[in-house]
Amino acid sequence: MLTSRLMELIYRHAASLTHAAVEDVLSNECTASFRRIPRAELESRIAAMYQNLSKWIGNSGEGVREEYEDWGRTRFRQGIPLSEIVYSVILMKHHLRDFIREHGQVVFSGDRLAKEMIGVELYSIQELNYMVGEFFDRALYHLAKGYETAERAAQAVA
Repeated sequence: MLTSRLMELIYRHAASLTHAAVEDVLSNECTASFRRIPRAELESRIAAMYQNLSKWIGNSGEGVREEYEDWGRTRFRQGIPLSEIVYSVILMKHHLRDFIREHGQVVFSGDRLAKEMIGVELYSIQELNYMVGEFFDRALYHLAKGYETAERAAQAVA
């Protein structure tokens, strides 16, 4: 129950999450090459990630593979080093986990029912963080795979 409420919150706050992540990616020393990417393009990709998260979490389907392999190919063509791409995804994950931590907190009232509910809600937060971690792991794999595919294609042409 808490997990679905948090997923809905993430969806509803995708714009603010996107804004914070974009600012971080564009200002971080570890992602300096992203400053060459049009801001609107970067915002669009990051927003899509946050908005589609609820359908992609727990889903190993084609949508994640297609989206992130395309992202990797695109970033290769734009000359973004793979290490910076990986770090940009780490930054997006960091913003999401901070959001979950901030919005998943519960108030402890001291009675038995509250203690039981805290246990359930803490488990839900932990489970959501686990699912988020798995999603980002899959996304990074497909992103790197797309990047490598574009790199091999460019080498074959050269």
